[in-house]
Amino acid sequence: MTTELQREATSVLAEVWALSPDVRLGQLLAHLGFLGDAHLGKGLGYIEDDEFLAVLYRHRSELLARLESGPAPALRPAGADTSISGSPTLL
Repeated sequence: MTTELQREATSVLAEVWALSPDVRLGQLLAHLGFLGDAHLGKGLGYIEDDEFLAVLYRHRSELLARLESGPAPALRPAGADTSISGSPTLL
């Protein structure tokens, strides 16, 4: 990783963490690993530095979009027709 890329990645990681104040650093890294696997098909230990930076930017964009759209709706009671992730539970 080049020094410039290191600084950029560290800066974006700090922004992402600031947008998620209730998330511990380990949780954030685990989540970024999940996103790397979901979007690139590789775990955190296997993605290239530029790919990691792309995952950081994508996640930052998602967090900013959530903030702009307002607070999340209240959770529905157990047995509701959608899951917490918003996926339908009824066929």
